[in-house]
Amino acid sequence: MAGKLSLSGAALALLLALSARAAWSVSSSEDEKATAGGIEHRRVILAEKSSGNEATLDLALFSTKSAAVRVIDNPDGADLAAVMRRMRGVAGVNGGYFDPENAPVGLLVSDGKLIAPFRKARLLSGVMIVNKGRLELLRSAEYSTRKTATAALQCGPFLVDGGKPVAGLNDTRSARRTFIFTSGSDRGAIGFCSPVTLAGLGEILAAPELKVQRAMNLDGGSSSAFWFSGESGVTSIGEQKTVRNFVIVTPK
Repeated sequence: MAGKLSLSGAALALLLALSARAAWSVSSSEDEKATAGGIEHRRVILAEKSSGNEATLDLALFSTKSAAVRVIDNPDGADLAAVMRRMRGVAGVNGGYFDPENAPVGLLVSDGKLIAPFRKARLLSGVMIVNKGRLELLRSAEYSTRKTATAALQCGPFLVDGGKPVAGLNDTRSARRTFIFTSGSDRGAIGFCSPVTLAGLGEILAAPELKVQRAMNLDGGSSSAFWFSGESGVTSIGEQKTVRNFVIVTPK
């Protein structure tokens, strides 16, 4: 179920920026504001010029000055919609990887509590961390323990680094994707895109208008989910299986 979106100046700028890129053209782009926290939902419909395939991009854009990023552990298997209503969140996506026994794979810190330790693995190439209210995306090699961190999640791969798409990402397998990115010292977004390759998503998120500095992939495929509570209603894209954790955004 989706709330009504409206075209804004920012959405039009994104439409023009993405349309100028070699691989993608934009069919439509619309914005909707949340009821609190200054958070904004932006939906973009894109077409890949070479194949004609379509992708839908949903972004929940926020400032850490007015919104808080949290990692919610989910050992009991609740779905994203139920968690968002319980936590009174405005926006949310599924989080990191987990094993067949539903144990988290890689670093997981929720509300300041260490749930699972940092791991060295090729797949776990990045770390999302919230420390004293500040959101950072780090390469795993850059990470060091932050005892004051309220939230942390290890995942990957990186999609954008230094404002540019990361080279060498898979460009053959299209699937549902979720991600998180940073843009400036206090700006960021969580989002959902379907269906797209990792390489395609990196190119989309590197559009100049978004001003993405770093973007990290979250668990994709059937785990992918997105939820946003806007002025005109709720946009909910449900996960297709139980997941272990979520990344949510709440008003401060």
